[in-house]
Amino acid sequence: MKINKKTLSWAFYDWANSAFATSVMAGFFPVFFKQFWCDGADVSTSTFRLGMANSFGSLLVIFLAPLLGAIADQAGAKKKFLLSFTLLGVMASGSLYFISQGEWFPAVCLYIAGIVGFSGGNVFYDSLLVSVAPPEKTDRISALGFSLGYLGGGLLFAFNILMTLYPSMFGLDDAAEAVRISFVSVAVWWALFSLPIMIWVDEPSLPKQQSAMDSCVAGLRQLKKTFSEIRRLRVVFCFLIAYWLYIDGLDTIVRMAVDYGMSLGFDANGLIMALLITQFVGFPAALVFGRLGERFGTKKAILLGIFIYLLVTTWAMFMETIFEFYLMAAAIGLVQGGVQSLSRSLYSRIIPVDKAAEFFGFYNMLGKFAAVIGPLLMGWISILTGNPRLSLLAVIFLFVTGAIVLFFVDENKGTLLAREMNEQVK
Repeated sequence: MKINKKTLSWAFYDWANSAFATSVMAGFFPVFFKQFWCDGADVSTSTFRLGMANSFGSLLVIFLAPLLGAIADQAGAKKKFLLSFTLLGVMASGSLYFISQGEWFPAVCLYIAGIVGFSGGNVFYDSLLVSVAPPEKTDRISALGFSLGYLGGGLLFAFNILMTLYPSMFGLDDAAEAVRISFVSVAVWWALFSLPIMIWVDEPSLPKQQSAMDSCVAGLRQLKKTFSEIRRLRVVFCFLIAYWLYIDGLDTIVRMAVDYGMSLGFDANGLIMALLITQFVGFPAALVFGRLGERFGTKKAILLGIFIYLLVTTWAMFMETIFEFYLMAAAIGLVQGGVQSLSRSLYSRIIPVDKAAEFFGFYNMLGKFAAVIGPLLMGWISILTGNPRLSLLAVIFLFVTGAIVLFFVDENKGTLLAREMNEQVK
């Protein structure tokens, strides 16, 4: 497959914002939050606070994403919204440097702003996929984005880990200062590598430009119309329900894995290294899943990934050593990017192109609504039972139900219907 500048520029946004997903969301923030900003709090309390932060940030995206997506479709403003959310995430990440020990509430507020910037930006980044990839190439191009995300996020994460392990080599006082510097590095990385998509990816022009107020009104009308068309879009609706369920399990593992490992008594440095394993295994694995989707069918490849996730989560309930955590990190790396990238590419083929931002608003809304439930349930069950292992039963349930619903999604029917709707628009 020939990769042109436009396609590569689009994919590089994954390279850019994955720095937040790895170094902040999955890596240093949970550790630093528990050990530094929640200094003196017990394990269950800090877990509950982190779960609440993830849930509240996701709730904000839930309410904003579909409406802003509809407005962006009407105004032709996908890139403007992408830039705005990117700037929010960049500023929030960099500002974490200034939060002192014990100040868990300001840290949570900035973390929530970062989640909104990251997740909100993805709405408009994902919606631009239909502008850079023909339908028959979406599996590979979507996978390219995720693979670059794993590589780019992993490289910065590795550098930040090196800083925390050997702070004196970088002229830093201690590991705590190194972690705070890592938040600044995320902000710089995210901003710098967002430039290609802003410069070289063109947004389809609209035949008639509208004022901001007209775009808002038209966006509300479009949102209402989409809700009324839900019966006609049964395949989309069924897929979104399945996605809501299984992506809940996936996002919960991403956000709470380090916290879970620490609750079992594992060393924080060992857990961070496990995340690094996931990143570098995920880079080639995402590309392989793109090929699997093209050869055997996108839905079948997603179901394979969910099944592996189910096995790994069940195993995690009984693990005893950090070595087992490393093995599970590698297993997750094999399927995580594949499930995410193929879900995005499948969805892009069953939605109308002229409403891509709005429909990806729903896509990200349900994904983030799922992220409200998962972390909150893990924190609640941990407090209720005093046993963090039992909290994984909720994640297992979500993978099983998500796979069952996805099994009944008719991918071919959805693709044909989307093509018909696109032809009607033309």
